[in-house]
Amino acid sequence: MAKLFDFTHVKGDFFGGITAGIVALPLALAFGVSSGLGPSAGLYGAIFICFFAALLGGTNTQVSGPTAPMTAISMVVITNIIAVNEGDVSRALPLIMSVFLLSGLIQVVLGSVGMGQYIKYIPYPVVSGFMTAIGVIIIITQIIPSLGYYPKEDIAFVSQFKPRAEEVIVDDILKEEAGENINVIEDFRETIRKARLVTPEQIRQESQSLAAKESSGVVGAIKMIPRAIENINWLEVMLAAGTILIIYGFKRITTRVPSTLVALLVMSGIAYGFGLPYKPIEAIPSGLPQPVFEIFTGFSFTALSPYVFTALSLALLGSIDSLLTSVVADNMTKTRHNPNRELVGQGIGNSIAAIFGGLPGAGATIRTVVNINSGGKTRLSGMLSAVLVLMILLVLGPVASKIPAAVLSGILMTVGIGVMDYRGLRAIPYMPKSEVIIMLVVLILSTFWNLVYAVGIGLVIASLMFMKKIGDLTSKDSDVIPLADETWTDESDFPEELKGEVFVKQIKGPLFFGFTSDFQQLAKQIPTTAGSIIIQMSQVPYMDQSGLYAMEEVLTGLVNSDKVVLIVGIQQQPKLMLEKVNLIPNLIPKEHVFESFRACLVWIKENVQHNA
Repeated sequence: MAKLFDFTHVKGDFFGGITAGIVALPLALAFGVSSGLGPSAGLYGAIFICFFAALLGGTNTQVSGPTAPMTAISMVVITNIIAVNEGDVSRALPLIMSVFLLSGLIQVVLGSVGMGQYIKYIPYPVVSGFMTAIGVIIIITQIIPSLGYYPKEDIAFVSQFKPRAEEVIVDDILKEEAGENINVIEDFRETIRKARLVTPEQIRQESQSLAAKESSGVVGAIKMIPRAIENINWLEVMLAAGTILIIYGFKRITTRVPSTLVALLVMSGIAYGFGLPYKPIEAIPSGLPQPVFEIFTGFSFTALSPYVFTALSLALLGSIDSLLTSVVADNMTKTRHNPNRELVGQGIGNSIAAIFGGLPGAGATIRTVVNINSGGKTRLSGMLSAVLVLMILLVLGPVASKIPAAVLSGILMTVGIGVMDYRGLRAIPYMPKSEVIIMLVVLILSTFWNLVYAVGIGLVIASLMFMKKIGDLTSKDSDVIPLADETWTDESDFPEELKGEVFVKQIKGPLFFGFTSDFQQLAKQIPTTAGSIIIQMSQVPYMDQSGLYAMEEVLTGLVNSDKVVLIVGIQQQPKLMLEKVNLIPNLIPKEHVFESFRACLVWIKENVQHNA
C-alpha cells in the first residue's frame, strides 16, 4: 500500500496526468459519438475506467479509456440491441450496459485465476488482421458523416422504410397479444384497435431505426456513399478536412501540444465563432454521471444470454489491448507490470463504467506514452487524468455540446489511419503463406462480417496450422533405424550380431494429438525380426493425453509381440504421464528405463541373447 500513493514524483505525475487527460478528451467524445450512445458515454468511460484501472491495475503509468478496437465491437453490440428495441436508446441502454458490465466482470475473473500471463500467446497475424480491420472499419464508416450526410435525417430515404416499419409494428402487436394469450383470429377487433392507436411519430421512429440499421457497418456505409455524395454538405466536408490537416500538420511544428486537441479547438472555434450552420454533437448531460439502476432492477438472463460470447470477446480484446500497452510502458520506464492485477483493475474499471453508462475501454497506448513522456511515474498520474476529464465534463459540458460532429468525424478518420498495422501489411511479401492467410481472413471477415467471430475463426485457423506444423516437424525428425546405423555409438566390443536385431525408435518433438497418427505409423516400420526396441525420448519435452494413449497402444503391441522395450532419456513430464497410468512399471519395468543411451547398451550386451 505504500506504493499506492507515492507522492515522490507528484510534479511529473501532475503534468503527465493533465496532458494525458487533454489528449483523452477529444478521443472520448469521438468514440462516444461513433458508438451510437453519444459523447457522454465516451466521457464516462474515460473517467471511470481511467481512474479505477490506474488505482487498482498492475501498470503504474497506464492511462486507460475507450479505444478504437473496443469501440468498434461496442458499436456492433449497441447497434444490434438498439435495433431489437425498435430504435429506442433509453429502452436498450440497460441491456447494453449489462453486456459491458459482464465483460468487465469476466476480466476480473481472468485476472483472478491468473490468465494474464497467457494472453500474450495470441498469434500476431490474428492481432495484425484485427487491428487493420479496425482502421478500415473506422475510415469507411466515417466517410458518410464526413460528407455531412446522416441517413436518419434524410426524409426521402427514411420514407422508403415506412411499409416495413408498419409491418414491424403490427408484428410487435401480434407478439404482444400472443404473450397475453389473445386469439387474434377470434378477436381480431382488439388487434385492429391497437393498430389504430399507432401514431405517425411511432412509424417515423421505426422507419428511422430501420434506415439506421440499413446504413450501419461497413457494408451499409459503402451502400450509402453514392447517396451521400448526392446530398453532400460542403461545410461539413471542410470542417472534417480542416481537422485532419491540422492533426497531421501541427505535429510537424511541435509534438508538445496534442495536435488532436488543437484541431478540436481551432475548428470548433471557427464553426461556432462565425455562426456557421454546422451540425453539433448530441447534448452532453450536465452534472455528475448517474447510475443505470435498470441494469439490476430489470435484469433478465434470457435477454443477456445471446450476448455472453460477445461479452467474453470484449473482455479478451480489452485484456490484449491493455497488456500490449503495458509492455510498451515497461519498455519506456524499465519496469515490469503485473498482468493479472492489470486485468483485475481493467475489469473493475469497465464494470463501474458500465454501471454509470460509459463505454468499455482498455489501456490506451497513445495516452500512456504521452503520460510517460510528460513525467508520469506512478498510478497517481492516471487518476489525475480521469479527474481532469470529470472537471471538464462538469464545467465545460454545455460548451463541449457545441462541437461540430464533422470535427469528431475527422478526428476518428486519423484514429482509423493510425490504428492500422502497417508493419504487418508491409511484411506480407516476406511472411509465410499460412500467416498471410490468417491475417487476410481475419481482416476481411472483421471488416465485412463480424469482428468477434472473425477473431475466433482466426485463432482456430492459427491453432490448426501451428499444430500441423509441429506435427510435421516431429514426424520429419523422428524415425526407426537399426542400432548398427547409430553413428554416435562407441561400444567397440558390442556384439555385431545384436546390432542387427536391436532397433532404435527416435522421437524428436512433443508427442501430442497432432503427431499421434504419424507416431503409430512409425511404430509399424519396426521389423518383425527385431528382438529389442530402444525408444529414444530425450527430445520429447511434452506428452498430452492423446500422445499417452498412442504410446500405450504402441508399447502394448510391442510387448505382446515378445519385444524387449527399453526407454532412454525420458524427461520428467512424459515420465509422470506414463507412471500415472502405470505403464511404468506394470508394462515397462523400471529397470528397462535408462537415463543414458550408453547405460542402455550396456544392459543390452549383458541381458539380450542373439537369436540364431
